[in-house]
Amino acid sequence: MSLPKQGAAADEVLAALSELRAADLPTHGGRTWAYVYDSGLDGLDALAHRAAEAVTGLNGLDPTVFPSLLAMENEVVGAAASLLGGGPETVGTVTSGGTESILLAVKAARDAHPEIDRPELVAPVTAHAAFAKAAEYFRVALVPVPVDPATFRPSPADVAAAITDRTVLVVASAPSYAHGVIDPVVEIAAAASARGVRCHVDACIGGWVLPFWRRLGVRLPEFDLSVPGVTSLSVDLHKYAYAPKGTSVLLHRDASLRRTQYFAFADWPGYSMINATVQSTKSAAPLAAAWAVLRHLGDEGYLDLASATLDATRALVAGVSSVEGLRVLGPPEASLVAFGSTGPDLFVVADELTERGWYVQPQFALGELPMNLHLTVTAASASKIAPFLGDLRDAVAAARAHGPVVVDGGVVEWLRGLDPSTLTSEEFGGLLAGAGLGGGEGFVLPARMAEINALLAAAPPRLRERLLIEFFGLLYTP
Repeated sequence: MSLPKQGAAADEVLAALSELRAADLPTHGGRTWAYVYDSGLDGLDALAHRAAEAVTGLNGLDPTVFPSLLAMENEVVGAAASLLGGGPETVGTVTSGGTESILLAVKAARDAHPEIDRPELVAPVTAHAAFAKAAEYFRVALVPVPVDPATFRPSPADVAAAITDRTVLVVASAPSYAHGVIDPVVEIAAAASARGVRCHVDACIGGWVLPFWRRLGVRLPEFDLSVPGVTSLSVDLHKYAYAPKGTSVLLHRDASLRRTQYFAFADWPGYSMINATVQSTKSAAPLAAAWAVLRHLGDEGYLDLASATLDATRALVAGVSSVEGLRVLGPPEASLVAFGSTGPDLFVVADELTERGWYVQPQFALGELPMNLHLTVTAASASKIAPFLGDLRDAVAAARAHGPVVVDGGVVEWLRGLDPSTLTSEEFGGLLAGAGLGGGEGFVLPARMAEINALLAAAPPRLRERLLIEFFGLLYTP
């Protein structure tokens, strides 16, 4: 597509946008169990959009030029710090999302030790992939720590044993995304502190709901900045604070720990550069929207939403556990529910649920950790638990009747013989054609994904990564 010779009327543009959006999964209504966070509250989105519109022309690059943004950011950071065990010395930064918060935490830890030639990052294998991304971006070696295949938690002793003189950061999750369990933060932070190493808690998904669950009587392990040895923590506002994407907060115990997060540069003839985040020019809209939502809901509003989410999570766990052939993994300690199978093919179950109007997220096996289907529960899920469980039972029955997807042994052998470092686009095209996804009409994404997921599951992780890179390259071609 090139620019049109003459611009279209505003109504035409919006109509075209509406037509494009028709193919998207619903972001409200509780049927999309991944990627979106729905409060179920009328008017909340409209408030956020109005707040964002009010600051559309502002630039978060320089807080001295737009003091309103500085005031809003400090207020948002203060709210996060007070919720998550921060003290009077706690400081923070609003970022574009959990990944940027994690990137900055790793950068700050690395740059605090310029004397370490080959810095290392110690993280359980269940830590979010954003830590692997940060390690790759900032040339920090990722040292993975195994987790128990039943509890999905790392042993604090294994974490302590992985720390060396080159370790700049140790990671714990509250909760880990894949299984919704909270790592032993107290013990991990103590092990890091004993070696003089920073400890970051990834509370991106749990940080804005777990404190309210505790107030509702749920017994949870300690995980926030009140834990000795925890030096930084990330929490996303576009998750359970129900703000629009993308807003996250990175908290540091004190300003000395945050200093190396910043980038400053004055050795050029332009203006002296100082950035708190990866971004330089920075949209003010997400910050203002988040600020407005936090102010509107307040403490009592979030407690009510957390209560609805807790009730929905408990009902979902009980319901899934009652379905023959399924087992809830963990058990989860947060609003993330993953369930495995003792019988039906879960890839087929996912397809059957899609046909019934539900989206669930397949997760592949890793070593002893089983493949599973993953669901993110929100406040809007409460009214959807009963119909979902009914359709889940039907989907499991249909999957049993369908039988498991079987990948030809020769195809598996061929896949495992591919070298990810030398895979060409032509070889990838041949793989797509063999899977029925290419040909004369070009790329076609199938309605049912079980066969594709089974092929991906048969591929080793490094090859799967390369296949996904080629797949994305194909998608993002004008």
